[in-house]
Amino acid sequence: MQMFQVDAFTDRLFAGNPAAVLILDDWLPDQLMQSIASENNLAETAFACPNPSASEPGKNSSWDLRWFTPTHEVNFCGHATLATAHILATEHGIQSDMLFETRVGTLHVRQSADGYQLDVPAFQPEQLDSFPAEISEIFGATPARPFKNFENIFAELPSEHAVRNFIPDLHAITQLGITGLVITAPGAEDGAEHDFVSRYFVPGAGIPEDPVTGSTHATLVPYWAEKLGKTQLRAFQASVRGGLLVCDLAGDRVLISGHAVTFMEARIRVSK
Repeated sequence: MQMFQVDAFTDRLFAGNPAAVLILDDWLPDQLMQSIASENNLAETAFACPNPSASEPGKNSSWDLRWFTPTHEVNFCGHATLATAHILATEHGIQSDMLFETRVGTLHVRQSADGYQLDVPAFQPEQLDSFPAEISEIFGATPARPFKNFENIFAELPSEHAVRNFIPDLHAITQLGITGLVITAPGAEDGAEHDFVSRYFVPGAGIPEDPVTGSTHATLVPYWAEKLGKTQLRAFQASVRGGLLVCDLAGDRVLISGHAVTFMEARIRVSK
């Protein structure tokens, strides 16, 4: 069975966020897909099968898409969607726009000279009065403003410096289970390369810190668009590998542009 590993949201190897991609003719058993993802031990392994509409003349290439962390299947992943589109384009010759049917609805990917543009639903931030008890103490004396979406807790910190230098209490964050913690702040200064920064931790799902995350920006973009009064935003995820995401808020959709680079092609030996 053929599998690829792709660095997403980067134009060079050994940066961005790695994802494994398998393009299937038919779905594998769920437990086998989970076992493959666990063996890969990457933030995400993506599995795609042709959607029946893919065979209709004149239609965009349409696929059913699922994502697995080392521990469980997730509802939403941006960087592995970008990685899947990259493999379909470079290895399967798909040159049209792509539609991916997922648990969070239809995701669109468009190709351009500047890479790929991921079109996802905007998930509006919901303000919280306080952090969950499990992580209520991890920010110490640093002011932090809590909010959430359907799968993560977010914390706005006072500065980019605070985000970059934050030392996560992974034991405490693990107590959130598969809920992740995103920390974010405005860019360091006016005229900086990016408008805001973030980091993402979800150790309960086997991901101590995610290098570059597309899905969290479905909430970060509407959040910072309102605070900064602009709909075109440049975001930097300040992990060790790091990644720059060019984002647009388009009504109830978020557009996220980036590149992808294939690192590895492999043949795995598993029994269906």
